[in-house]
Amino acid sequence: MRASLLQIAVDEGESVESRRVRAASLVREQTGADLVVLPELWTTGAFSYELFGTEAEPLEGPTYEAMAKAASDAGVWLHAGSIPERDPEGPLYNTSLTFAPSGELAAAYRKIHRFGFDKGEAVLMGAGNELVTVRLPATTLGVATCYDLRFPELFRGLVDAGAETLVVSAGWPERRRAHWTLLAQARAVENQAFVLACGTSGTHAGVPQAGHSIVVDPWGEVLAEAGPGEEVLTVEFDPARVAATREQFPALKDRVLRAL
Repeated sequence: MRASLLQIAVDEGESVESRRVRAASLVREQTGADLVVLPELWTTGAFSYELFGTEAEPLEGPTYEAMAKAASDAGVWLHAGSIPERDPEGPLYNTSLTFAPSGELAAAYRKIHRFGFDKGEAVLMGAGNELVTVRLPATTLGVATCYDLRFPELFRGLVDAGAETLVVSAGWPERRRAHWTLLAQARAVENQAFVLACGTSGTHAGVPQAGHSIVVDPWGEVLAEAGPGEEVLTVEFDPARVAATREQFPALKDRVLRAL
């Protein structure tokens, strides 16, 4: 299976529409990939809080339309990262979209763990309450977004729901890059799953981004890692290694606490 992680640069000098067009063009270039992944809130920037309200879209808004068309044109599964979603009957949400190669929406995930403590996303957006998995021909994706990476119980829930490949879109700050790498490897090891973690580069509202998108195998080995700038990180991996790893080292069968 071939995956391409599109580590988009998000900078204030580029308009949202220009970045949307550019991202769609990058997706179309990935015609040999099975799965393409975009970062969190790449339209606005994860730390550009003042843009959440002004650039929020309905679920089937301009980013949905552009990404659906790009997925269909390239013939790929596309995890299109997340957008600030405006729910007409509720608050804003940090919502990620996954499209099938037909261009049809396969899943939408509203981020459960909101970052910011008493400001930013934590107060501007509502929290999702449902785990999301997506069945691909070769693997089942478990979907998570940025700050979710710090909460292992979410990933255990995804594994219990059948996830074998964990996809994390993020706008992770450079000052905590060491945590990004460590947590991606930890989630892979403890769940015996692949982790595909795609972040942004550039600077959001004065916050430098970590970049360094990463792909980790079920043993915690890093298969590929991007640098700090805009980059397309492409990697080939064998989804069958998940079942083989879980059979060779059946730690998940020894779980006790879920039964107490």
